[in-house]
Amino acid sequence: MKSFFIIFIILPFLSCTVGPEYKPVRVKVPNKWYSEHIIKEGGILVSNKKHLEEVKNWWKKLNDSCLDSLIDQAIKGNLDIKVALARLKEERALRGREKARLFPYFDTNGSVVRKRISETGKTSDLYSLSIDASWEADIFGGIRRSIQEAEARLLAAKEGLKDVIVSLLAEVAINYIELRTYQARLNAVLANVKAQEEIYKLNLSRYKAGLIDELYVQQSKYVLESTKAQIPSLQEGIEKAKNRIAVLLGKNPGDVSKELDIFKPIPTPPVKIVIGIPANTIRNRPDVRRAEMNLIAATAAVGKAKAELYPQVQLSGSIGLESISKGDLFKWASRTWSLATNITWKIFHAGELRQNVKVYTERQEQALYEYQNIVLNAIEEVRDAIIAYVKEQKRLYALKKAVEAAKKSYELALDRYRAGISDFIDVLDAERSLQSFQDQLSVSKGMVATNLVRIYKALGGGSHTPLTLSRL
Repeated sequence: MKSFFIIFIILPFLSCTVGPEYKPVRVKVPNKWYSEHIIKEGGILVSNKKHLEEVKNWWKKLNDSCLDSLIDQAIKGNLDIKVALARLKEERALRGREKARLFPYFDTNGSVVRKRISETGKTSDLYSLSIDASWEADIFGGIRRSIQEAEARLLAAKEGLKDVIVSLLAEVAINYIELRTYQARLNAVLANVKAQEEIYKLNLSRYKAGLIDELYVQQSKYVLESTKAQIPSLQEGIEKAKNRIAVLLGKNPGDVSKELDIFKPIPTPPVKIVIGIPANTIRNRPDVRRAEMNLIAATAAVGKAKAELYPQVQLSGSIGLESISKGDLFKWASRTWSLATNITWKIFHAGELRQNVKVYTERQEQALYEYQNIVLNAIEEVRDAIIAYVKEQKRLYALKKAVEAAKKSYELALDRYRAGISDFIDVLDAERSLQSFQDQLSVSKGMVATNLVRIYKALGGGSHTPLTLSRL
């Protein structure tokens, strides 16, 4: 008995933890995203603050109450978030299960056995009641490594939830911008149809009066019909965008039509936006942090595998009551007890254990490369989003000038045609140019707003919203 308790007390002090300890990986990141000229050209300000309010709630910068409402609904109802949240709860339970292995296990047993002796034919009863205890001494840290791994998996699941929300917010905003872009394009087409109908009626009346040839009538008619032909595809785009938004919100397609059927302008980005420096941006991205947590878990798994190479010590004991008479079961004389120390050492397994260590070592190596690759992809994503945003702004500015000129050209050509000074072909050319530039302008406005969303997504925007943290 004394030896048993001495072993129980001194074992924790003799224990150690085998396997590698995680050391933070240093990944080289650029000092700046682009040259000062490019950054200023796009109205971008760079801040060295670790957490920027502009990035946390970036959609507020678009000043669209409908988008704000959709974002709130998506966070509350999106099914991908619910899956990620359930996965987080699973990892939390797995961590609790691993922690439980540090403590002794207690079980209780009770039995009544009736036995017949073959020679005498007599029967006898045996009553027993016992409490059994067992405890694995984590001498070489196998259990502690399992807990480290589970803790890292839990943190990875938290970052995974944040990453899902970052992607969700961006997807809702991008689809919303796409919807408003389709609506703007449709409005322009409907306005052109109305103008072209007037020109067609004008040509028809002038033809009936014998002032012009039938060719002009047919030309104005095919232009009108070709413009009308654009309407179905734009309406299809509007419906698909609404359906996608509904699914992102966790609703049936069609359930959000009422609030989205009202045409609203394409969200306009602010004149100036603020982004973080590369080092802070990388630290703020949940996918990067999740990759690091997976690397920590893989490192702990190597130690867990190495602990299998060493002896395992288990202490067990039992205390109970046993009697052939039910009335004597609870008497002091009926007490029983046992104590045992079990040592298990896997001496020869044909190299299985060492190969297992190699397996987890290679997985650790894979996790390291995956982490480094995600960092590189993150830098690429931010740079691509910034340059796309800056250059699309320049294209938008040029298109605005082109639309102004095309509109003036169309008005002049139409006036000259009505006055009989110029041919109808000039009106057709000016009209086609105006319609093309108007459509390109709407698309460019949408792309500028979309590229802004992609910048904030690449910066990890939205991962620290109050709605996000409340679900952790």
